[in-house]
Amino acid sequence: MALNKEPILKRCRYLGISPMVMGISKESNRNPGGNNKKKVSEYGMQLKEKQKLKFIYGVLEKPFYHYFEIAEKMEGKAGDNLITILESRLDNIAFRMGMALTRREARQLVSHGHFTVNGERVDIPSYRVKVGDVIALCEKSRSYDKFKETVEQTSGRVVPLWLEADKANFAAKVVRMPSVEDLDYETQTHLIVELYSK
Repeated sequence: MALNKEPILKRCRYLGISPMVMGISKESNRNPGGNNKKKVSEYGMQLKEKQKLKFIYGVLEKPFYHYFEIAEKMEGKAGDNLITILESRLDNIAFRMGMALTRREARQLVSHGHFTVNGERVDIPSYRVKVGDVIALCEKSRSYDKFKETVEQTSGRVVPLWLEADKANFAAKVVRMPSVEDLDYETQTHLIVELYSK
């Protein structure tokens, strides 16, 4: 798997997003949004918006475009559907539940087989959950100090409304599909739709 080794805070500044979105508590306000002196073209804005979503969810170009194709075929706005698909990935849910400090860490924990979906172990970070699915930490993993510490560290993190979290049992239930309104960052998905529609 290709790895993005660019420093997270530097990338956050360039894309104009808070490091909190990435699960990092260091707030870096030095020149947020990169160099704003340059006039950005329409294509530049569209590209930056795509790069922002790819960076936040840690998705490479090929799978990201595949998600866009699926989003276009679904009912409703393609941009909103794209967010729903990205948010319903298992690694993102592990992060949203507070079982990992960052999405990168969540991806690694999922691929190491620490999570179950409806009682079945799933080790595919891109696995898409559905309404009614129960995501939980494996019985064996619950005794690990690492997860207990992580739950304590993320106790202040707000769990989205579409997830019913049960932190005492290291589990969460998907009560509805996520939407753009549930996001903790600003996005203009119509720019991505315009970019791919060219």
